[in-house]
Amino acid sequence: MAPTQQITLLECCQVSPPTGSVPSTTLQLTFLDIPWLNFSPSQPLFFYDFPYKTSYFKQNILSNFKISLSLTLQYYFPLAGNLIIPPQPNKPQISYTSGDSVALTIAESTTDFNNLSGYHQKGVQDFHQLVPQLPHISDLVPVDQESKYSLMAIQITIFPECGVSIGFSKRHVVADERTFNNFLKTWAAIFRNGLELHLPVLNMNLPYYDKSVIYDTNVVEPILWKQWWNQKSTSKLGVNNFSDMVRSTFVMGRPDMEVIKGWIMSRSKKLFGSAQLLLSPYVVTCSFIWVCWIKANMDYIKDPIDKSEPHYFGFIAGGITRLGYPVPANYVGNCIAFGRAMARRNELLGENGRVFAAKAIGDTIKELDRDVLCGAENWISDWKVFHGPGLHINVTGSPKVDLYTLDFGWGGPKIIEEISIDKTGGVSLCESRDMIGGIEIGLALPLAKMKAFCILYNEGLKNLH
Repeated sequence: MAPTQQITLLECCQVSPPTGSVPSTTLQLTFLDIPWLNFSPSQPLFFYDFPYKTSYFKQNILSNFKISLSLTLQYYFPLAGNLIIPPQPNKPQISYTSGDSVALTIAESTTDFNNLSGYHQKGVQDFHQLVPQLPHISDLVPVDQESKYSLMAIQITIFPECGVSIGFSKRHVVADERTFNNFLKTWAAIFRNGLELHLPVLNMNLPYYDKSVIYDTNVVEPILWKQWWNQKSTSKLGVNNFSDMVRSTFVMGRPDMEVIKGWIMSRSKKLFGSAQLLLSPYVVTCSFIWVCWIKANMDYIKDPIDKSEPHYFGFIAGGITRLGYPVPANYVGNCIAFGRAMARRNELLGENGRVFAAKAIGDTIKELDRDVLCGAENWISDWKVFHGPGLHINVTGSPKVDLYTLDFGWGGPKIIEEISIDKTGGVSLCESRDMIGGIEIGLALPLAKMKAFCILYNEGLKNLH
């Protein structure tokens, strides 16, 4: 499926915090940051209706975008900095030096904006030119020389008289989605309300950078550093040919969640006795996706006879409310844990697949609720399975982050896509734009597998009603 998009680069520039506003600063990585060194950059892409010509954007919008971004970066300066990887055994760190900047690209596209920003099936190649690219951390980090990696880049693409997209490439090691969401909301607020305003005037909390608020109570940091230096791998890049790949967005509404939940409950007692399953909207949605996804990928299974083969479902869990000690909500960095659920092949592919999937995911969340750092020393070693071959899936994003309220003055986004899943083979989740309590599911698969997934998803819901 060849790309149909014609992109014209209008400008490439660097945006720094205001001169003298931020001193040079070095931030050490906590044990919650270290595992993210293994992941490729996330690439969220926001589409907005914007019925104006490119000339109008350049004359009336662009300058304010740059200035408001600069003012925002004085509060979120690490995003303009660099990840420094020194020779082993020294530890990587985040460094901001006065004058560091974020790369900003301005482009124009002649493609069909309404087609790209719809919820229907679309070729993945048309999206790759809408997000900036950051190089991946090398599989073999040089041990005898220092490496430097930018932490964020931004691209704004104008679709004349139709819309605009804002694409990002961001390394998760610098900040989790909570922090990134705070950055985006700050930028939008400064842009909307006036460039002379600052966070206290906007009644917004200043970011908090003191890494000492994160306690390594289980002393896992040296273990994770050792694992990372020994592994030196980035996230799975199993997809190199995008010509036959398509993207689709599915919306799971509360009524469907309740039907799935009821179906699982009706069968769980026979399977698991009096054990109480955790059946939150998140668990219900993820269990349904997991079974559809693994069945759609059946041709990948080389030995279908091996019924005991384990399959893993990876996800992240918020840590701020689970750590057992206070961490400011405006803390800049990572404050999330990793969850890895496992179910056997015969369990997932059987008639009660969704029940086994829900139990596996729910039990993992219960463990995280009891002790969010239980098994933290294995966060890198356990997750190696997701970086290599195998029928395993991981979820990126969270429906608890309200990205659809991100308003630069033109209303909320028309749609949000996570482009990185094209390469990683993951699934993206975010809150629904239109359905209260709903969850949007982003998926990228080869065309034949996407057709299979769509049938399994739609027929699965239909048969449960």
